[in-house]
Amino acid sequence: MMNKLKTDFKDIDQLKNLSGQSSDFTTSQISIADQQVSISYFKTLIDENLLQSNVILPVQNRALDSELRKLEDLKAWIPIDDVEITDQVNDIQAKLLKGYVIAQLDQHDRKCALVNVASKEGLRKNNDTENEFSVVGPKVGFVEDLDTNIRLLRAQINIPNLIVKEVTMGSASKTRVAIIYIDGVTNEKIVQTAEQRLNQIDYDIIWDTSVLDQFISDNSFTPFPLFVTTERRDRVVFGLISGQVAIISDGSPYFVMAPSTLFQFFISPEDYYLSWLLGSFFRLIRIFGVVFSLFATSMYIAITTFHYEVIPRDLLEPLIYSRKNVPFPPLIEVLFLEITIEFLREAGARLPTKIGQTLGIVGGIIIGQATVQAGLTSNILVIIVAFSALASFATPIYKMSNTIRFLRFPLIVLSALWGGLGMFIGIVFLLVHITRLTSLGVPYIVPIYPLRVQDLKDSFIRPSFQFLNHRMRFLKPHSLIRYKPEPVKRKKNDFHDK
Repeated sequence: MMNKLKTDFKDIDQLKNLSGQSSDFTTSQISIADQQVSISYFKTLIDENLLQSNVILPVQNRALDSELRKLEDLKAWIPIDDVEITDQVNDIQAKLLKGYVIAQLDQHDRKCALVNVASKEGLRKNNDTENEFSVVGPKVGFVEDLDTNIRLLRAQINIPNLIVKEVTMGSASKTRVAIIYIDGVTNEKIVQTAEQRLNQIDYDIIWDTSVLDQFISDNSFTPFPLFVTTERRDRVVFGLISGQVAIISDGSPYFVMAPSTLFQFFISPEDYYLSWLLGSFFRLIRIFGVVFSLFATSMYIAITTFHYEVIPRDLLEPLIYSRKNVPFPPLIEVLFLEITIEFLREAGARLPTKIGQTLGIVGGIIIGQATVQAGLTSNILVIIVAFSALASFATPIYKMSNTIRFLRFPLIVLSALWGGLGMFIGIVFLLVHITRLTSLGVPYIVPIYPLRVQDLKDSFIRPSFQFLNHRMRFLKPHSLIRYKPEPVKRKKNDFHDK
C-alpha cells in the first residue's frame, strides 16, 4: 500500500530527533547568567553573523543586569521584530525550515521562541528582465525572493489599497504564495475564485508559479495559455490597476495575472511608451505575424497539392522550377523543415548563450542551403518556413509563441488531407475551441465574444491616453474610471515678437 509522505510531528522532540539526522542541524546550549538556553537551527539556512550580533550578544549583555525568567523576556531582549513564541509543532517546523532559530529555556520544553535570522545568500541580485526584454521603458523585473518582489510592487503602487494575502502551499516545500490585488478596484469575486482554487491544491513541492498556473487553470486540455505569466513589473502594475489579480510563489520571478484574455498576449508594455500611432502599428504587426505563422505553411501545402489554379501565372513558373527536383510530396517537405526548425530552436535554447546563437544562425543557413541543393525541399518553402519561425516570436509572451508553434502541425496535416477544406475545418475547430475557453471564469476572447464594444478600443490598436481613462468593463471593477483626462492648454511662444 502506497502512503502519502508524513510530515507532521506530535511534539518538538520528535521534530528535533529527525532533524538531528542531518549534518547541518545544530543544537547548542548558551549560558545566560545562571540560565541555560537551548538553541536549535539549520546552519545552512541562517546567517550566523546575524545570529551572533542580533541574538546571542544582546541577550548575554542584557542578562548582566536582568534576570531571564520566561520566554517573553527573551523576546523583549532580542532587537529583532520577527520573534514568535508558540508551542504549535506545525508552526515550529515551518519556521525552522525557513531559517528561524528555536530557542528554549529547557531542552524538552514544548514552548519555544522562534527568531528569524534567515540567510539571503544564493539569491539573484540582478533583476533585469531576461526573457521579456524592454527596448523602451523601465527594465525592472522580479527575482526569486517573495519579499523583494512585493517591495518592488509597493514602490510603484503607493497606496494602502494594495492588498497582499499570503498562503502556504506544498506539503513538503511549505512555499509562501501571495495573492495581490487592489482593494476598491478588483472585483472580490475574482479574488475569492483565485483563493478558492489555490486552497484546493494538494501538492508536495511548488517549484515555480507556472505550477500554480496549471493547477488553477479552467481547462487543462488546451494548448492555449489561460494566464499571462510575466517577469516585468510594469506589466504586473498595469494588470493590477486594471482589476486583475497577481499570484506569485516564493522562489519564482514570474507573476501569474488572472483573469487573462487572448488579446493580452499580444500587448506589450512598450505600446504605451510610444505614441499611439506607433504603438498601434506594432501591435497590428504582431497580430499579423501570428496569423501568418499559423497558416503560412498549411496554405502552401493546400495550394501546391489541391489548388494550383489560384496561383498567379507569373508565380507558377518559379514555383514549378523550385519543386521539379523535389522527390517528396509537400507534406513531407514541410514536416521535414518544420521539425528541423524545432530542433534548432530547442538546441539553441538548451545550449549556452553564445553557442546557442551561433548554432541557430549557422545551422539555419547551412541546413537550409544544403536541403535546397540536395533537392529535398524547394527554396520557396525554405523562405516561408523561415518567415513563419520569425513571426511566431512576435508575441511578447513566450508561452503564446509555443502555442503557435504547436498549432501549425495539426493545420499542416489537415491541409495535406483536404486542402482548403481542411484548413477551413481547422480554423472552425480553433474558433470554437477558443470561444469555449475561460480564464478564472472570464471568457477568453472577450471583448470579441461576448461582444463588448467599449472594451474594443484597446484591443487591435492602442488608442490615445485620453481614451484609456476607463478600466476594462468585462473585469467588472468597482472603480471604472482610472483618471479624468482634461485638455492641456498649450502655450505657444512667438519667437518672432520683439
